[in-house]
Amino acid sequence: MPNQPSDPRPQLSLTEAVTVPSWAIQERELMARLEVAAREFVARYTRDDGTLIWREEWPGMDGSDDPYEAFMYLALFYSIGGSDEVYEMARRLWDSITWQWTQYGQIDREFDRYYDWMHHGEANLFHYFFGFTRPDSVVERQRARRFAGMYDGSDPIADNYDPELHLIKAPQAGSAGPRFVVTAEDLSTHRGVLDDYPAPFEDMVTSPYELGTCNWSDDRVFAEVIELMNQRTTRGDVPLNLNATGQFTHAYLYSGEEDLKTWVLEYVATWQARADANGGLLPDNVGLSGAVGEYNDGKWWGGHYGWRWPHGWLTIIEPTLNASLNAYLLTRGDEQAVRLVRQQIDTHFALGHNEGDGWFVPHKRLDSGWADYRPANPFHAIHLWARTMADDDRERVERVPRTTDWTEVIVPRRPFSTKHFNANTLAWYEYSQGRNPGYPDRLLAANNELIDQQLRRMRSSEGDPRRWGEVIHIDGHTDTVSMQTHGYAIHAWQEFCPVYFESLIQLMWGAPMHISHGGLQHATVRYYDADEQRPGLPPGVAALVHGVSSKSTTIELVNTESEHGRTVVIQAGTFGEHRFTTAEISRADGSASEPLSVDSEWLDVHLAPGAGATLVIGMDRYANDPSYQTPWSRRENWDPVIRPRQQ
Repeated sequence: MPNQPSDPRPQLSLTEAVTVPSWAIQERELMARLEVAAREFVARYTRDDGTLIWREEWPGMDGSDDPYEAFMYLALFYSIGGSDEVYEMARRLWDSITWQWTQYGQIDREFDRYYDWMHHGEANLFHYFFGFTRPDSVVERQRARRFAGMYDGSDPIADNYDPELHLIKAPQAGSAGPRFVVTAEDLSTHRGVLDDYPAPFEDMVTSPYELGTCNWSDDRVFAEVIELMNQRTTRGDVPLNLNATGQFTHAYLYSGEEDLKTWVLEYVATWQARADANGGLLPDNVGLSGAVGEYNDGKWWGGHYGWRWPHGWLTIIEPTLNASLNAYLLTRGDEQAVRLVRQQIDTHFALGHNEGDGWFVPHKRLDSGWADYRPANPFHAIHLWARTMADDDRERVERVPRTTDWTEVIVPRRPFSTKHFNANTLAWYEYSQGRNPGYPDRLLAANNELIDQQLRRMRSSEGDPRRWGEVIHIDGHTDTVSMQTHGYAIHAWQEFCPVYFESLIQLMWGAPMHISHGGLQHATVRYYDADEQRPGLPPGVAALVHGVSSKSTTIELVNTESEHGRTVVIQAGTFGEHRFTTAEISRADGSASEPLSVDSEWLDVHLAPGAGATLVIGMDRYANDPSYQTPWSRRENWDPVIRPRQQ
């Protein structure tokens, strides 16, 4: 039986019938489609025992993140209103993937034996999304704390952290500890993938950097890459490790234990000091002694997933943003917590220059200086502003020239563009500023078009997992599936997945989709079904966040059902970190109801059959300690986690 509420919550009642808007109909239809698509997707790619239809062996360290990424949206979909069946599929898939990749040899103690925090971050999203589902789970809470212990120095097997220097000891680390030496077997499945990438080092003999690509498939080239990696990039700390703060924040949201928060704040502060000492820019390699450039001839650039190889700026700014937002959440909106990400955005932007109407910024730092100039992109500044609502963060967005149409709604077509459906952040920002009329309907239509595309691909012969030992052709301009690197196929599940719903997160929760490499899903609001006492909107209810500001949010709720009344609980923030102050009904004639005093992180809204209204809800941001608690599931009532025996 569901738990009884521990205290009464403020309530509003909406009784006036409305004409159901098209966006509300599309939202409910999209959710129904996702239910069906989720079942078909799981049935297509799993056996009766829950394991994925995949190879009998899989070498190297690559790939354990990819199956988690492909199926992780099952858990997130449940949290917005997917069925209990969707939750059970998600739960079984996480367990099955973990078991299967343990058998392959990549995973031990339910965590990757060693990999970097781009890939740990991607895999962990599935794990993080379970926090939105049934947070009293003893299994999930104990697992979150145990995973954090692999990076705080308390796990004797996973000796990944130097608590004195606040330093993660290697770019490749995990449940087996730091991986100071990379082997040919570790990288064996990467070789064909990386043939089109530039050389990771500028002084390679077998593959001169000026060629633009590096043929890892050539044994001589591959041997030199491994030799130089082991000399220069396999020891010490890198900015990508800032993504580890997500694991600690996730564990804190369950337990509220102060040492988890302290770890995040100390680790971010350590990187802040490194940036301050380097003219404001993060160095990308720190030796085990704490010295920048210790194994790299003193250069502050050239580390693993750093300023030079392979992605440059992307793998500097994303972990910095993720970590800064984690610290901001844990400190209840302390401005100092986001100083590091603001510093990186500003210092990097200042390195740019005008080209025509655009502002071009460097994405890589080479021995010869800054390189790979591209048009500035406000994507990361938008994510920052969406959390702080600060005027100076909005200015960080607005200073980027609009050399493209920011209001355009995009349907991902190309290979890997569906891997994390986060395509319309700029368009959402324009909508939030009142500059993108009709956006909800266009975005929902685009999401439906994406599902159509993905279902066609999944049902095609190329979507048959028993063919993935062959070369699969991927054409991003037609319905033919478009991918392949010589039978590699480890990303195939993402390419065929139809369970994508950026539109629902943006429109219902009032925020951009999470950062794909390990960012928590921050949002303005989320919802619960009061009758079923579970996460997600009740059946038939649609929600649209019209506007967000530092003091309020505007939400339209509609009950699309003509026979059943529903009660939805609105939560202030995805982690209850905000607090509602007042709520009033905004009428079509511009008038408003008498404000209701709320003073709570939750507000109950009862909708009569066919009823709807727009609510203007006052909000005190970051007023509460963040947690995964729900209106009916409080930390103080949860069973204790299981502790291992002391040896």
